[in-house]
Amino acid sequence: MPRMTDALFTADDGRFVPSEHTRGPWDPAAQHGGAPAALIGRALEMLPAETPMAIVRATVEILRPVPLRPVHVTARIERSGRRVQLLSASLTDGHTEVCRATAWRMRTHDLDLGVGVEPPAFAGPEESTPHVPESDEPAFHRTGVEMRYAKGAFIEEGPAIVWIRLAMPVLEGETPSPLQRTLAAADFGNGVGAALPWGEFVFINTDLTVYLLRHPESDWVCLDATTDVHTHGIGLAHSRLYDVRGPIGHSLQALFIDRREA
Repeated sequence: MPRMTDALFTADDGRFVPSEHTRGPWDPAAQHGGAPAALIGRALEMLPAETPMAIVRATVEILRPVPLRPVHVTARIERSGRRVQLLSASLTDGHTEVCRATAWRMRTHDLDLGVGVEPPAFAGPEESTPHVPESDEPAFHRTGVEMRYAKGAFIEEGPAIVWIRLAMPVLEGETPSPLQRTLAAADFGNGVGAALPWGEFVFINTDLTVYLLRHPESDWVCLDATTDVHTHGIGLAHSRLYDVRGPIGHSLQALFIDRREA
């Protein structure tokens, strides 16, 4: 069972204080992209709507590393409408914007189209291989989430299929929403589907875009992740997203690639 005794963030006088469970793999002083993405998703979905609506696309631009310091999040409706809305959000460290996001939100309505959901054609989370972290030192990929591999492994190069669920709330005292769970998991695409050795290269995403046909109905979100790279130092990570019932959408990340400094 996931550990729900901690939280990624704690609210403090309008700011959000990150725990060490948000730490990323590239810089010990910076957060993993999935943690602030989930926090931004929370701000976006809290914007008021007069009719039932769902976020169908969210893009998070990672302008600079998100530090392990208290941050502030604001969100607004850029284009209002009863059927389609454009939303935006900003995450700041003091007076410095570190993430910027936009999202499309659409009205939901049952049209009775007779469309079913095909179950995943691979092992579910209960049948997949649990990932055992290399240490118990707090970090998002070690203590913030739980991972189970239906194909591949964390240390292996190449495409992978991995089930991911949050091990704790995004915000202390709250149950993570389906959107928060999805954004937190989707940012793992470039890591779990790595095309290059971790010890020799960095492959840092500058953004995260998630398209959702529907929001997940389970705690587990699956990434069928693949990364393409080019010799001039650019990569693209693509993940098909699933819940235990079947497909829910896609995610994309643009990657900056370079050799690690000796």
